Amino acid sequence: MTRPPTAAQRRVIDAADPVTGRLRGTEAQLAALVKRGLAFRHPRPPHDHFLTPAGHRVRESAPQEPAEPAPDQASAAGGGFAARVGGEEEAEASGPARVREVHSAWQGLLELRRMTNPDGATDRPCGWERTHLVRAAALALEAAGHRPAGKDGDGYRVRATPQPEAVAVYVPEGETLRACAATLERAGWQAGEYTEPRTRARYLLASPRRA
Repeated sequence: MTRPPTAAQRRVIDAADPVTGRLRGTEAQLAALVKRGLAFRHPRPPHDHFLTPAGHRVRESAPQEPAEPAPDQASAAGGGFAARVGGEEEAEASGPARVREVHSAWQGLLELRRMTNPDGATDRPCGWERTHLVRAAALALEAAGHRPAGKDGDGYRVRATPQPEAVAVYVPEGETLRACAATLERAGWQAGEYTEPRTRARYLLASPRRA
């Protein structure tokens, strides 16, 4: 069994950027994480270090930050930025500070795409998004100005599905549904409209585009 990271290494991992996984630490700390397969050094300048999928799993195993926070905990889990998936109690609270946070997170995600997609493409999702489908889709929607569902029920809700690499997006019917589909497609996702057989509710089924 692999040894757990040391306390110092754990602090570096926990302090990683919540969206991009970019690390900050001493050369010795970063080299040790690379040696253990928890981080990698990007080959292009400025040669920053990022968490590997294994490093992300370690980070998300922290008691203070569940791997998939419940909707009402999405903004409060472990501090740092959390994309609003819809249904959070505090989702209605917004303002310039939240807009700046979302913009910064989206720009960070585009940079992560550039640095981790083999061809440097920013128009399609990267590996992090494929392992964090709900949060990635929610970030794309919020960054484009869509409003997450609050207490009134209006707005989008992003939920996991049994299908691999697919999320369900529930929004009020009509133009908003089509607008969310267009937003996700511009962000590099494939989105189609479906109807639940039992409830007849319309929803989007979205998955990251590969090419």
